[in-house]
Amino acid sequence: MIFTLPGSRTVRAFTAAVVGGAAGAGVYGLQSAGGVYAFTAVGAAVGALGYLAAGFYRRTARLTEMRITVPQLSELTFVVNDHTRAVSWQLFVESVTRTSTQRLDDGDGNLREVLTSLYGLFATTRDILKAARPTGHGDGVTVEYLAVNLLNRELRPFLSKWHVRLREFEDANPGLDESRWPQAAECRRELARLQDDVQKYVLDFARLAGVRDPELMLGTVPRTP
Repeated sequence: MIFTLPGSRTVRAFTAAVVGGAAGAGVYGLQSAGGVYAFTAVGAAVGALGYLAAGFYRRTARLTEMRITVPQLSELTFVVNDHTRAVSWQLFVESVTRTSTQRLDDGDGNLREVLTSLYGLFATTRDILKAARPTGHGDGVTVEYLAVNLLNRELRPFLSKWHVRLREFEDANPGLDESRWPQAAECRRELARLQDDVQKYVLDFARLAGVRDPELMLGTVPRTP
């Protein structure tokens, strides 16, 4: 057990001496005490260890390995437990309900709306990772690794490029429809490729969460902007 000792070096040294002295007195007392006291102390220690072991078991329950192909990388082995499934489910729900994960037909939809949705997905994914405790266990890859790759390899490069360009067009042409933007077709082509990759991440989150038939959900879940 690790104790965090408060205060200055002198106070920490004094506190450590008190704790050490108390532990030594306890050991001496057990050696000198009758059998009932010794058995009581041993029983308490066993009970505490059992409680800690049960907590560890709950944290690592249903531990499994899963091989998943990560876009732009390779097939990786993920170690999955209940906490991993919970975080993956949050990431899946936030991803699958976004307009940004759904393909736009030529001439349909609004690029500004999609870029805003992508920014929302970026921010929400980051917030989920910040709020959740680490899911790592053993040598397997974690769902955090998958989510960070979604942010840094997919969303960040696209948004850094196209948000700036679309904003420049909007600022220079207030009120003009974005269909008049000379780079609209190129942006849509790159957006389609990005959405294909994002959907692969969404499916990976679903598999880690244990979702059945996630491909169907990608097309049927109501979308939010």
